[in-house]
Amino acid sequence: MMTTEDIADALELTGKLLELHNENPFKVKAINSAAYKLGKTRLDLNNQSIEELTKIEGISKSLAEKIHAFTTTGTTPELSELQAKTPIGVIDMLGIKGLGPKKVRQLWQELEIESVTDLLYACHENRLVELKGFGAKTQNSIIANIEFKLKNTGKFHYAYAEKIGKPIIEQLLKQTDLVSYTGAMYRKCEVIEEIDILIGDESIDTDEFISEQILINFIQVNSTIFYRTLVETSSTKEHLEGIHFSELKTKLYKSEEDVYVSLNTQYCEPELREGFFELEKAKAHTLPKLIELADLKGILHNHSTYSDGMNSLEEMAVYCKQLGYEYLGICDHSQTASYAGGLKVEQVLLQHDEIIKLNQQLAPFKIFKGIESDILGNGNLDYEEDILKTFDFIVASVHANLKMDEEKATSRLLKAIENPYTTILGHPTGRLLLGRPGYPIDHKKIIDACAANKVVIELNAHPYRLDIDWRWIPYCLEKGVMISINPDAHQLKGYHDMNYGINVARKGLLTKEHCFNSKSLIEIEQYFIHRNK
Repeated sequence: MMTTEDIADALELTGKLLELHNENPFKVKAINSAAYKLGKTRLDLNNQSIEELTKIEGISKSLAEKIHAFTTTGTTPELSELQAKTPIGVIDMLGIKGLGPKKVRQLWQELEIESVTDLLYACHENRLVELKGFGAKTQNSIIANIEFKLKNTGKFHYAYAEKIGKPIIEQLLKQTDLVSYTGAMYRKCEVIEEIDILIGDESIDTDEFISEQILINFIQVNSTIFYRTLVETSSTKEHLEGIHFSELKTKLYKSEEDVYVSLNTQYCEPELREGFFELEKAKAHTLPKLIELADLKGILHNHSTYSDGMNSLEEMAVYCKQLGYEYLGICDHSQTASYAGGLKVEQVLLQHDEIIKLNQQLAPFKIFKGIESDILGNGNLDYEEDILKTFDFIVASVHANLKMDEEKATSRLLKAIENPYTTILGHPTGRLLLGRPGYPIDHKKIIDACAANKVVIELNAHPYRLDIDWRWIPYCLEKGVMISINPDAHQLKGYHDMNYGINVARKGLLTKEHCFNSKSLIEIEQYFIHRNK
């Protein structure tokens, strides 16, 4: 079965190939728009009729037929035909960041380049410098993007690996209780190269559990050494050295905690076993109680059909309430984000009117009036002050002009942080894991500025972002900067991405006391009122 992500990727490829072959631009635009929207959702498109698919906002009958074909056959006649007449290497070139279909067509037709390897070689020979629309800067950018792509080949988002590993773990648990992820999966790292599974039963046959998508590595041991092996195989070399694992006595351990007790070290949760800042605290027995999903009282930074979301504001609010949360922060895109249906001033006021009515219906649950305001190139937010002051809170984020050096990116963010209307700095580096590196920033300067201006920093919980990087959370805590774990949800299922945010927040030693949306409704309401005075 194709996931929504697979279908969005297939539609995106269809659009790129149509543009590559100079087909109808209006058709290309419609397909690209659908791919963009579906790529931000967790909708299950399988087992739906064409008629049911057309009920999804923005999905025409033609697009519904394509989606139905993907869910039933894995492709469409159109995509198969386009792929058949396009060299596979040219298709690979379409996956290079910064190379759109028009530029790929130019390279293919004018320089007869038909693979990523050929392209990299041509760049190193300076063959793109004189090509119209390219130049030395573009050529260097292409080299960097190819190297980034090659470096990340064979890596997967944790969320993707989890979907493959979960049913395997469930099946193995039917045969023995001694089963666990280990390695990077157990540490809940953002990016995974293989799924390591530890089994405390050497007689279990694992041959049936084969995946073509990702390497699955089974480690089978005698039950008597299961917990010892679990700590050993789930920890980095630096962590093992730091806890002096080699000095561990040979005996039966009944739990992972038992292993740490024997080493006179405070128990380190699996997420912490990286060999970084956890070691000093573990040896001193001062590790804090890490944040848990149940500690979160509300969900901030979410989108509705007012901009590029898939569910209405009411649907987003009702489901949030059903999940047991006390409040919702709605943060649709601002007016500069035209590609995402950003809100013009009149739409902002219309949404605010609806929020007032919904708050009366859903009380004591509350919707806070928020916006994800674009940080412009000069660091300003993209509304005038008379509109900015109508919001309860503002998430300030960069979405455009991402090709900045560290000085420019840092300066741009600093000005936004100093804006008195900025409440939360959204996804600070703009990174997309395995997709694009974040723009370079001076993290210490940014965090120091947030501390000085009482701005919260977002940990964007979308599994493709997880930005701010967890490695910077301890510095945030040191400076007294609160972290807000936000799902950036574009539809109902997006709320469940909070789990991924919690995973990496724990890696960064975040506690509920330092998490902004661990505040109760009354606390956060008072915070907004006091800040906006």
